[in-house]
Amino acid sequence: MTTATNAPPTAPKPRSPGQQPTAADLLAAAVGAVPGGAARPGQQAMVAAIERSIETGEHLLVQAGTGTGKSLAYLTPSLLVDGPVVVSTATLALQSQLVDHDLPRLADAVEPVLRRRPTFAVLKGRHHYLCLARLDNSTEEEPDDGLFDAPAPGTTKWLGEAGRLGKQIQRLREWAMETSNGDRDELDPGVDDIAWRQVSMPARECVGANRCPYGQECFAEASRARAREADIVVTNHSLLAVDMLAGRHIVPPHKLLVIDEAHELADRVSSAAQAELTPDAVDRAARRARTFISPEAYEALAEAGDALTVGLAEAPAGRITTGLPPVLSGACTLLDAATRTGLEAIGDIKSDDPDPVRKQQAKAVLDELSKTAQRLLEEAAHDVAWVEKPDVGGRRALVVAPLSVAGTLATHLYDERTVVATSATLTLGGRFDTVARALGLAAPEPKDGKAGKEGLTGDDGDWQSLDVGSPFDYPRQGILYVASHLPRPAASGLPDAAGEELLGLVNALGGRTLGLFSSRRAAQQAAELLRAKTDLPVLLQGEEALPLLVRRFREDRASCLFGVMSLWQGVDVPGDSCQLVVIDRLPFPRPDEPLAAARSAAVDATGGSGFASVSVPIAAIRLAQGVGRLIRSTGDKGVVAVLDSRLETARGYGPFLRRSLPPFWYTTRREVALGALERLRGR
Repeated sequence: MTTATNAPPTAPKPRSPGQQPTAADLLAAAVGAVPGGAARPGQQAMVAAIERSIETGEHLLVQAGTGTGKSLAYLTPSLLVDGPVVVSTATLALQSQLVDHDLPRLADAVEPVLRRRPTFAVLKGRHHYLCLARLDNSTEEEPDDGLFDAPAPGTTKWLGEAGRLGKQIQRLREWAMETSNGDRDELDPGVDDIAWRQVSMPARECVGANRCPYGQECFAEASRARAREADIVVTNHSLLAVDMLAGRHIVPPHKLLVIDEAHELADRVSSAAQAELTPDAVDRAARRARTFISPEAYEALAEAGDALTVGLAEAPAGRITTGLPPVLSGACTLLDAATRTGLEAIGDIKSDDPDPVRKQQAKAVLDELSKTAQRLLEEAAHDVAWVEKPDVGGRRALVVAPLSVAGTLATHLYDERTVVATSATLTLGGRFDTVARALGLAAPEPKDGKAGKEGLTGDDGDWQSLDVGSPFDYPRQGILYVASHLPRPAASGLPDAAGEELLGLVNALGGRTLGLFSSRRAAQQAAELLRAKTDLPVLLQGEEALPLLVRRFREDRASCLFGVMSLWQGVDVPGDSCQLVVIDRLPFPRPDEPLAAARSAAVDATGGSGFASVSVPIAAIRLAQGVGRLIRSTGDKGVVAVLDSRLETARGYGPFLRRSLPPFWYTTRREVALGALERLRGR
């Protein structure tokens, strides 16, 4: 493991006039601009490896543990690349962190070294920008998502909602006269999703700048123009996935692509390639197209929507393994025919069309429904279909998604550009192989059996891997305690024995606990138990907005925060407000998760182990992300407690999962964990 040093950053070497600075020069300048900034060997190793990849054109996987400073490590060499460099992040929040904080500071620090100020731009999907054409027609359209559905008996909520919507759209009209970027994130206070959908345009519904009456003033087009001129373009995995699937014409041409939080990319590509049919979507499509099609064509769409409603009501929830049920197959057939008829009626959109925007919207939604219906009817071996329906009421859908996106990534991600993929969790069981395969790279045989733990590996000449470790001293800063004496978890929820274990651990520390649970029911049971047995403030995900809960948890050292999967990553609470992370059970995918189940079945069918090839790697990534919530800075100390004995007792996958985690001091002795927590409480 690489450890941090307390040495001051190395000053850039003197350069002759006109000499190009190196990435090390830029990193030293950036680190030196931070008060108390210190050189980090892992960060320096990452910079050198990226520089080498830029020179050789080899793709690079870099595991950089929390605290490495990987943002600076990939941004500094990027500034020396000719032409724009694209950086893709997992979420819009990480995208904003780069654009609003990291890049402005870096630009200030390196400007004297580069002798110019580097430029950067953010690139989001069209629906994140105000659409003036849509705004111009917003008062004439019916809001989506059932805003005007019949209210519950005795209520008039929808009238209030309608009035609120009108006020929000009026605010958006006023904002449109002031904003220079039209970016939703700049609207403060914001508006809800229903209002925003009335004034934004999904890419598939956009008629194009040349045919739009507001094309010259389009905020989305302006953002793309700024991106083409910038040194660094920051986007997100979802838009990157759409760009790949659409022929790579959204993101500007570039030679270097950096993928941060790369362990999430395959899932985002799967989501982008996923499609669904719902009765509401068919109804909205019919209403949008009604002006441009015959009454008979409209009735055909309505009939197809009714057939889909009946089919979804009759079909059981879950994965479809033996072909579409006849009632759903019939609904898809009706929908395919009806949408084709509608598309023929609309025809091509000409430059002099009197209503190109609305016509393109109608055409786009019909085309999407048509393609999805055809895809479901084809029942391709590389697709997985399933029926989604909630337990009580709510939305029902027929969904189709690719069985694997590794082939898509292999074909579309790496061509004509160098890719650097980085994350704190790229090795599973100490090897890069699993993640490399998921990202569409053929996993090479490691030279030394350590698959990148000691340095660059890769025998095929196409990609290399590197684990730069972390500056944190995990064995001294944290304990991984596995409650091996507990029974193997069986039923859903929180078993009584696990509840008692949780209570003892929390009482020993006096709060300061982040509880990561495998189900909402288990989180609720844990919260009820702690509220009944202690006086500690217990914050439960879902009872208030998540940012507010995290802020309260950070500010109150006696509090506990309990929640489910969205808390397993992205929660950053350094210091002594979070000194105990409790995980109730190993986060294997549920048997009813359609994609995971289909992928496991596909491996089983070839004679392999679907559980080992699919479920265990998923659990390893999730577990590593959850465990990573504990140590967020060099001064943090604490305990991770796993209440699932299988992490110790499962001889097959237990050691693999443990090797996928930071190297905490490991114990199965309850008294050791309780003693450590009691000492932390007394500090």
